[in-house]
Amino acid sequence: FPSHDSPTISIPQLPNLKAVIISASWHPDICGALVDGAKRGFAAAGINNPTIKYVAGSFELPLAAQLAFEEGFDIAVVVGLVLRGETPHFDYVCQGVTNGVMQVSLSKSKPIGFGVLMSDQLSQAEDRAGLPGSKEDKGYDSAIAALSVIS
Repeated sequence: FPSHDSPTISIPQLPNLKAVIISASWHPDICGALVDGAKRGFAAAGINNPTIKYVAGSFELPLAAQLAFEEGFDIAVVVGLVLRGETPHFDYVCQGVTNGVMQVSLSKSKPIGFGVLMSDQLSQAEDRAGLPGSKEDKGYDSAIAALSVIS
């Protein structure tokens, strides 16, 4: 289920695309729901068996995406959750992940769906993760966004 206010995007049928979903390992309930949403997004394009990879945290996602592209993947979705704490760590991780993912996507000329939630509170992430009762499904939205670049 796409987010309530997301744009309507036609989903191309690309069953031969080699897709990878890369997830951070922190907050497994949130990340698991994001992975499930990304799988649903890829399935809508006929990609039924994306590879799933895991890294320690969100900061490791850009390098993992770069390595996946070097392995021959055509498209990636990265998911994770960075939860604000009491120190500036949140700001540096969010900036590093965002910049790193964009750098990899541009340098490799391959799309990366960005499903990393950056939240002040856990409830904000739960509302966006595609869990039962969530308002949004950012895993799904991220896969569709990446696919839209290819079409």
